[in-house]
Amino acid sequence: MSKLPLEIRYVTPADLSAVLELDQACFGGLWTLEAYQRELDSPNSDLLGLFSSVSLNRLLGICCFWSILDEAHITILAVHPQYHHQGFGQALLYSVLKTACDRGLERATLEVRASNSAAISLYQKFGFKTAGRRRRYYKDNDEDALILWLPDLQQQQFQQTLDNWSTIISDRLTKASWSFVIDP
Repeated sequence: MSKLPLEIRYVTPADLSAVLELDQACFGGLWTLEAYQRELDSPNSDLLGLFSSVSLNRLLGICCFWSILDEAHITILAVHPQYHHQGFGQALLYSVLKTACDRGLERATLEVRASNSAAISLYQKFGFKTAGRRRRYYKDNDEDALILWLPDLQQQQFQQTLDNWSTIISDRLTKASWSFVIDP
């Protein structure tokens, strides 16, 4: 049986219409074209996409982080709703943390909806801990956000954790007939 190709790579301007479609499917239009273009133009922003050449939706997921001093502030992580529960979120989170490590960043942070138990579980698997709460952070429904932190990205122990996650994710995707390539 042949494997279906998956690739994580930097988003390019040619991908922006697909990014907007994914944003609409996942968030109902959270960011505009101009906002994503700013991410591409900023030297302090990394916008990664999960692509498949054999899927109807060529762009299956995105993840973005800002480099702020020595931390990676993860601003977005989204997987198309048709592809949930297949390990794609793990692959994106792994890729963004690996990219942050390669940039020499020391820690990672993000905000997540307090009710998003699936996302919270994913982040906790990678070692994120709750550091606080932002009251009424999400303007669409005034929901609170949890502030999550992951320290010690440059420590040898975390590098070993990343290596373990790479194996786990690759094995999971291979069993589901995907062939996985990371190319940031």
